[in-house]
Amino acid sequence: MHPTPPAHAAHTAAHDREIESLPEFDEVLSAHGTLALFRVQAVDLTDRTQELLSVDVTGAVFLGCPMADAAATRVAAAGALVFPPIPDLPFDPYRGLVYTPGELFEGLADGYEGTPDALSYAWFQRTKADGDVFASMLRAVHDDAVSDALDELLAGHRVVGVMGGHAMARGSEAYAGAARLGRELARAGFTVATGGGPGAMEAANLGAYAAPHPDGMLDQALRLLAKTPKFVPSITDWARAAFEVRERWPDGGPSVGVPTWFYGHEPPNAFAAHIAKYFANATREDGLLARCTAGVVFLPGAAGTVQEIFDNATPNYYESRGEPTPMVLVDREHWTERLPTWPLLRSLARERAMEARIALVDRIEEAPDALKRLGG
Repeated sequence: MHPTPPAHAAHTAAHDREIESLPEFDEVLSAHGTLALFRVQAVDLTDRTQELLSVDVTGAVFLGCPMADAAATRVAAAGALVFPPIPDLPFDPYRGLVYTPGELFEGLADGYEGTPDALSYAWFQRTKADGDVFASMLRAVHDDAVSDALDELLAGHRVVGVMGGHAMARGSEAYAGAARLGRELARAGFTVATGGGPGAMEAANLGAYAAPHPDGMLDQALRLLAKTPKFVPSITDWARAAFEVRERWPDGGPSVGVPTWFYGHEPPNAFAAHIAKYFANATREDGLLARCTAGVVFLPGAAGTVQEIFDNATPNYYESRGEPTPMVLVDREHWTERLPTWPLLRSLARERAMEARIALVDRIEEAPDALKRLGG
């Protein structure tokens, strides 16, 4: 009787059998000569008909892969499962990779309303309450595919989350501070992850984008962005300003944004190189915090940020994800007087392992040192 492999080994083995691009498809065929038990996600196979007519596909799964009718008929008859592409959808439910800013904002030159991001939100608005099980299934399949892609992307990374409100305006000192925080964390070797939206989230992703550039680049970028402080009244103008920064200073540093179409009135920001966008906010919220393995910095925010604090505190309290991870709250007045979250968090942590993993600091510049002190 063979011992059961550890969970991480099984997880890695499963990902080793996923094919997510045409070059990877060709590489697998060249190396193994078979597609048996492989999973092929959203790869256009219309030019690989001869291969599909002859290769072993026993137990293979094809998720949203365009292919010739003869190839589709043959692989299904030969023991594979074929989930065909869904026509007229503004998103691919079977996608194998997270999004890029260019993908979500494609067509921005003609206005945000025609971009895949806006069209996906419009589809969500039309279908979220109509009770159609097919639409809800597509949303669930999409979100699971995004989670799978995010796991692959972040494997082995030290991830620090930066949470904060979407209302933080470009041009404000708070926004500049959040950007400097993101830059410092990225330069320290962390992968910065945010909720992927505007405000504090955009600022932290911007800082990570600026990390490989000279210090003066961030100051110039902040001045340029300040001309369009918020995403209202025009998401188009707001997003174009971000892409102008990207074009003027290409090759920025990577970071992750995890937004949601549930809050579709808030667009994703263009500074996160990798965007894991979800339909289900609960899946997005829990998944983002669970992946912040090196801790989370909480900047001033309102109800959403308060929710994130306690969504993060609960597994730390019960140690359901293992050893508690660092939590740093920034702005003493905000978290003790305006929204007195800190006293409750400190009371929860008392005499538990997480007590040594929480901190409250006055200024955003203190956050990186607090993370180090707490073990992040």
